[in-house]
Order: sequence, then structure tokens, then C-alpha cells
Amino acid sequence: MTEAGLRARKKLQTRQHILEVATGLFAERGFDVVTVAEIARIANVSEKTVFNYFGTKDDLIFGGMDDFGAALLLAIQERPRGMSPYEAFGNFVVQPRGMLDSEDPQAMEHLAAIARVIDASAVLQARQRQLFEASADRLAGVLAGEADTDIAAGVVANAMVGVLRAMQKYLHRAVLDGYRGPCLVDDVLTQGRQAVDMLGRGLAGYLEGQ
Repeated sequence: MTEAGLRARKKLQTRQHILEVATGLFAERGFDVVTVAEIARIANVSEKTVFNYFGTKDDLIFGGMDDFGAALLLAIQERPRGMSPYEAFGNFVVQPRGMLDSEDPQAMEHLAAIARVIDASAVLQARQRQLFEASADRLAGVLAGEADTDIAAGVVANAMVGVLRAMQKYLHRAVLDGYRGPCLVDDVLTQGRQAVDMLGRGLAGYLEGQ
């Protein structure tokens, strides 16, 4: 392995170690009372290192949501010619990503720990709602730029993000109830496809203008 490859691997390992330490502390004591200084001390890194990998304490929980949202916008903006934003959204949503695509047997346990932490923190629940709302606003901006119908674009964007919220809520509840494995992934994606199809039927008039 090249020196650059070794550095990249070490960074990934450090990031994952910080995440594991933070998630364990949050699950044990609660998100609100655990400090970044404590996370850094137990992870044997500096606070600066934690913030180099995670811009805010919230990012230790929600960093993946930002990555997902950015990837979704890119998929819609860079979709093939002739494909509607709805089709690009549907194609993106029904592909396994993140923890649903992880080969790590502990990925679902990590997700369950995160779900428990969010369930126990009103602050995190509010932050989660803000992130979904921000994602809908950004998506509406993309759609409005293409269709020049701001209100309709806002309705469509919020409906699309509503599918994502429902899928995430279902997944979190399932892992908290002890469900794991490929069957759970298939279940989430199958229901996601059904929701996307339902959305398409509801947006038929809007889509005709795309």
C-alpha cells in the first residue's frame, strides 16, 4: 500500500474510533451531558482532532445525514438527459447506502445505538427535524430553478423528503425492536420503492410538466 493509502486508512480508522467512543458514551450517559473533551480524552486524541473530523458535536450523530443529502442533490442535478427529478430521486432512494450497504456486522448495532441516543434527547430530535427541513429547502431550490414554480417545488421537495423521513423512522424503530440482517434491508428498500411509486402517482400532474 502506498504512503497516501496508509494515511487515508489511518484517518478512516481514527474517525471510526472517535465515532465508536462517542456513540458508546452517548448511549451510556446521554448526548446532552457528554462533552467533546470527554470524547477526546477517552479516544486518546485532542479536541482539535475531533473537530477536524466532525465540525460540531451534532455531527457525531448526524454527519451521515449531511452526506446523504448532498449525494441526493448531486444525483438529481447530474441526472441523465431526459430523466425527471422524480425518477432520479426514486433511483437514488431505492439503492442501499450507508449502513444499509455496510458489510460490517456491527453496522446495525451502531445504528441501533444512535437511534437510542436520538430517542433519549429532545435536542437531537429537534436537530434532526431541522436537518430534514434544510434538506427539503435545498431540494426545493433545485426543483424551482428548473421548473420556475416555487410553491409546487416546495410541495414536491417536502413530499420527497417525507419519504426519506418515513424510511429512516421505520429503520430506526426496527433496529430498536431487534431486527437485523439482509431481510431488514430488503424490507426497508421494498417499502421505500412502494412509497416512491405512491409519490409518483400523487405527483402525476406536476411530473407531466418536467
